[in-house]
Amino acid sequence: MPSNLYETDFYAWTLEQSKLLKEGDFKHLDIPNLVEEIESLGKQQRQELRNRLGVLIGHLLKWDYQPEKRTKSWRVTIQIQRREINDLLEENPSLKPYLSAAIAKVYRAGVDLVRLETPLDDEDLPQNCPYSVQQLLDLNFPVDLNQGHQESQQ
Repeated sequence: MPSNLYETDFYAWTLEQSKLLKEGDFKHLDIPNLVEEIESLGKQQRQELRNRLGVLIGHLLKWDYQPEKRTKSWRVTIQIQRREINDLLEENPSLKPYLSAAIAKVYRAGVDLVRLETPLDDEDLPQNCPYSVQQLLDLNFPVDLNQGHQESQQ
């Protein structure tokens, strides 16, 4: 196999590295690129957590700041993001200490989502995230989320 397989055919490279690991042939492993890829996997998990938190926060803000415009879509998006975040944390418990920092980091993305999808602007919304970690992960928060499905079917 060519020595630059990592650059020319990433999938073939992963198969080769997996085979070498299974065989215990550590001498032929592409250690520098393996290290880079493993670090990248960890970063991807953090990024997925941030992305999901941003969407969750944006939809909670829309829910709270535009109660008259609530939709089934907003409710379901909140539920989906929470379920996915909880699954991600269950599969990667070492991400839990990162939650507060991630929330602070992505709050702006949540506000941007609200600004994009509603007539609300920055001055209509809190400067900092109004939700605690517990509230963001609580399947029953806010209390009216799962009550009386009177919102439109958008």
